[in-house]
Amino acid sequence: MTRYVPPKQSRFGQILDVAILLLLTIGALYIPLWLGFAGSTLVGESPQNPTWESLGQNPVMVEQWNGLGFTDASAASEIISSRFNYSFSVIELLVMIVVVIGYYALILRFSEKEYRDVIDEKFNGQ
Repeated sequence: MTRYVPPKQSRFGQILDVAILLLLTIGALYIPLWLGFAGSTLVGESPQNPTWESLGQNPVMVEQWNGLGFTDASAASEIISSRFNYSFSVIELLVMIVVVIGYYALILRFSEKEYRDVIDEKFNGQ
């Protein structure tokens, strides 16, 4: 039985594969932010003239803020009052489910085709 030797990919093909994977990765990370589907949003408003007490900070917390370089309550006000938006859309959830299942089906189909090609090549279609 002869040893299987996979087909060689050209250098251009390898560079193209890396470029496409890089674009897909950046797209997957950036597009949800660009469309406003991810990230934090400001829930509520910061007080006009915030004090540590109005922001709900105790003396231990104030000491930690000072250690981080925030000596003034107004400098830390936006960070403290910023909250994640936990709202959710059923339609977006259903679209995501369809995309994930579709991707899984596509991967299974391509994998099956490649697996059959390797078996045919290895055993000469026997």
